[in-house]
Amino acid sequence: MPGVQGENQTIITEFILLGFGDLRELKIPVFMVFLAIYIVTLIGNILVMVTVSYNHNLHNPMYFFLGNLSALEVCYTTAIAPKMLKTLLVLREEVSFSACLLQFYVFGSLAVAECFLLSAMSYDRYLAICKPLRYASVMSSQLCFRLAVGSWVIGFLSVVVTVPMVSRLSFCASNEIDHFFCDLTPILKLSCGDTRPVRIPAFIIASLVSFSPFFLTLLSYYKIISTILKIPSATGKQKAFSTCSSHLIVVSMFYGTLMVVYAAPTANQWPALNKAFSVLYTVVTPMINPIIYSLRNKEVKEALRKLISPYPVGWLSA
Repeated sequence: MPGVQGENQTIITEFILLGFGDLRELKIPVFMVFLAIYIVTLIGNILVMVTVSYNHNLHNPMYFFLGNLSALEVCYTTAIAPKMLKTLLVLREEVSFSACLLQFYVFGSLAVAECFLLSAMSYDRYLAICKPLRYASVMSSQLCFRLAVGSWVIGFLSVVVTVPMVSRLSFCASNEIDHFFCDLTPILKLSCGDTRPVRIPAFIIASLVSFSPFFLTLLSYYKIISTILKIPSATGKQKAFSTCSSHLIVVSMFYGTLMVVYAAPTANQWPALNKAFSVLYTVVTPMINPIIYSLRNKEVKEALRKLISPYPVGWLSA
């Protein structure tokens, strides 16, 4: 066990990510699948970013937030996927204690930033549907910029308190993390000391930075749905709902998988199930998001068609 020998115990200085060790017989096919997902994720989100940046018809608040979401997804999946792919090949990936903490910090920060960014996008849809006459004056470029920057800043500040507390813990038992990335719960399970001074503040901080934007998003959609139901014509209802349906699908997938992993006790009791759902929100969801927005949004589809017009675009006409 790598570490520094003390009087009665070995202090761990590096961890071993077990990843998907139970899939060792299928490691090559699984590696190829996840590699393809990662490549599609990068291409899809970068395409959305470039499209939003270069198409003047998409220079409005909704697509500004979409561009930020795609940038966040690129960072988010890149913080997890390369290390995960390596664990599939080597089965036991060694990672230093500092590198493990860095991955946890980056992953946690980006997850919180996504919560707030999705909340900002729901507020934008609330104004567009419920307050259309005031939309242009309220959702100004300055407010868009502040909401986007605020989401990133809150994300990276929210985990700053937790990381130093984790770094002061003693790790003297097993150094094997039964996961494919350094998440807080698997790390704390390896500590031989009292983890309550870390668990309680971390739980309070996580609750504040996740449930606050979640409830704001729920409130926005409660008002959006109430407004849509009051529209007399079926065509009007369909048109209004179409402006927020893509975002609603993304929010449902993101929070749905997060709740299963961090709130459902069954997932914590079964590491394999926990890893399966973790794959959904760390790897699969970032790939699906640009597909949802491109296929369900006519403006994005048209902008993408113009951007890659020299190449086959049959998939955009679906």
